[in-house]
Amino acid sequence: MKRLLITFGLLVGMFTCTFTQKADAQSRPVYTRECTDKALVKKAKKWMKKGEWRNGFTKASPDCSVNAVDFYLQYQRNPEEWAKLFAYLQETDLLAVPKGKTPIPGTKLVLNVQDSKNEPLEKRRSESHYHTIDFQYCVKGVERFGILDHTTSVPNDKYKPDVIHYDYDKSKVRFYDSRPDRFFIFFPGDWHIAKVANDTSDQDIRVVVVKVEWID
Repeated sequence: MKRLLITFGLLVGMFTCTFTQKADAQSRPVYTRECTDKALVKKAKKWMKKGEWRNGFTKASPDCSVNAVDFYLQYQRNPEEWAKLFAYLQETDLLAVPKGKTPIPGTKLVLNVQDSKNEPLEKRRSESHYHTIDFQYCVKGVERFGILDHTTSVPNDKYKPDVIHYDYDKSKVRFYDSRPDRFFIFFPGDWHIAKVANDTSDQDIRVVVVKVEWID
């Protein structure tokens, strides 16, 4: 029970900013951690737009759903790993990399290449992570992501080993399409559903996923 309380605490209170996640189901939807430090939000958005993080990476840009504050803070706390990740993505033919896991040289990171198919929402499982960040980049096809509203979603199982799943209100889910010109980053405050069927007849996708350590 003590461990459960600690891990749950990580989800709602481990950031340097103050995040507002206490709205009830009658309040406005909340889709990511919200930082009340307006100066930091402005600084993070400017940093992300300027592209100081790219390290030569020009193939894609962050989706509008990416939490700028989380991205900024995590990059500052782990700049070498992030810089090497983006350099590797730029220098590597991601369509030619074999399916499966490939270590990224000079890092603790692993590139997980998945040749897969999107499925109806009902067949996909929601998730979030406490200790790792999901960097997801669809390099072929169109992958649809669903992002859950915190105020109407509740965990439906135990947290293990670094994942937890949710029951959610389908009408409150926001959907975003991932294409080769954009990437997504899901931080612990981004409760998401991957590989949801898009509106076309082509559901075949190639996705690269990299787990990056979350640093307090």
